[in-house]
Amino acid sequence: MTEPTAYEGRLIAQPDDRVTVLKALLLGVQHVMAMDVYVVPFIIASALALSQADSASLIQSTFLAAGIATIIQTAWCMRMPVAQGPSYIPLGAIIAVALAGGAGLSGMGAVYGALIPGALLVIALGALGWFHRLIRWLVPPIVGGSIILVVGLSLLPIALTANVFAVHGNSTINLNIALAALSAALLVVAMMIGLRFNNRAGTWVRLLSVVIALVGGTIAASFVGQFSFDAVSAAPWLMLPKMAFVDYQLQFSLPAILTFVLIYMVVMAETTGTWFAVSAVINQPITDKQLDRGAIGEGIGCGVAALIGATPVTGYSTNAGVISITGVASRMVFVAIGVVLAVLGFVGKFSALIAAIPAPVIGGVFAVVCITISMAGIRILRHVHLDERAMLVVGIPLICAFFATLAPKEWLQSLPDMLQYLLGSAVTVGAMAAMVMNLILPKVAQTEGREQA
Repeated sequence: MTEPTAYEGRLIAQPDDRVTVLKALLLGVQHVMAMDVYVVPFIIASALALSQADSASLIQSTFLAAGIATIIQTAWCMRMPVAQGPSYIPLGAIIAVALAGGAGLSGMGAVYGALIPGALLVIALGALGWFHRLIRWLVPPIVGGSIILVVGLSLLPIALTANVFAVHGNSTINLNIALAALSAALLVVAMMIGLRFNNRAGTWVRLLSVVIALVGGTIAASFVGQFSFDAVSAAPWLMLPKMAFVDYQLQFSLPAILTFVLIYMVVMAETTGTWFAVSAVINQPITDKQLDRGAIGEGIGCGVAALIGATPVTGYSTNAGVISITGVASRMVFVAIGVVLAVLGFVGKFSALIAAIPAPVIGGVFAVVCITISMAGIRILRHVHLDERAMLVVGIPLICAFFATLAPKEWLQSLPDMLQYLLGSAVTVGAMAAMVMNLILPKVAQTEGREQA
């Protein structure tokens, strides 16, 4: 009998284990609270200067699409604990195509019309059994570990810059840092209590660690005037999302379709990194069948998202971090995530409550989650023979990812649109660099090193 790895020993529930409905719903809400599902539609709504009603509709559609896609992927297609949410990668292309298509939500008809053909292509890659071959060729363990490491380290600046260092209203940077530090400390303390006391109480503290951090941070924020229920009170209880062919007319443009086909390929590289991150956390390798079924699920989810007025979905790496924190990888929890997200697509007050959590609080929790993701990548890479070639395969993508993160916005805006879309995502740049470096760097030195050993 082999000795279990760290995460085998720490997991309370494996993917196929059943948990109580109450625990599944409670943990599902905790996962949802750790996801920034509402950020992408907020960015799009701001860029397109949508009205308050149209902005709310886009946000609700995004929650509904994320919920449906999560259930499709977890329960029927890939059958892994993977939560789906809107991808950041297509943002530039979405805004550009929408602005060219007309004012307000009418321009989004051109976006949705371009998204559907790309989603069908992704489904075809999985159904024909080509996707796993493509991934096995492009993403061996050294590349998978590098992508996971890039995901964690690339998300960390976003957690700090967008949520902690950005000052809004009557807040100050010192106050933001204090709230973020308090939230992160609450999360770490809750995790340590759960690990230290191996009993029922300790287990529940660990399961609720993210909720404890978010609630504790929000309570602290309310005492310093950084949290208000006004937005929740003003939000309606029931909101219906806008639907394709009912509330807006799809427009099919060949240049837009070709643009999103390329964007989809990049999104699939991103979501594959998430799958490997989840695989590392639960210590279960991904089979070829799961990869192909995952592509089918991703394509179906993106197609459904376009039909209900949302944007492309992808696997969320933050949920892999939450699994490592709580120790629960049961797919029942992720079905519950899908149910909660879908409900939020109709209940305006609940989504407003989650959106009202102060950004510094989210940033503090998100930063700890990013580190757990990075550690999952390092755990994979420790089994790789790190010779000079391997160090370049791992190191160059990190340089590329931080280049995309730190590049001046003025310079990025001077580039052609396609390059702007690609450089807008550090994860995409790092993932592509890892795959390219692994393909072009010769393996002679590595082979010779093994022969000498």
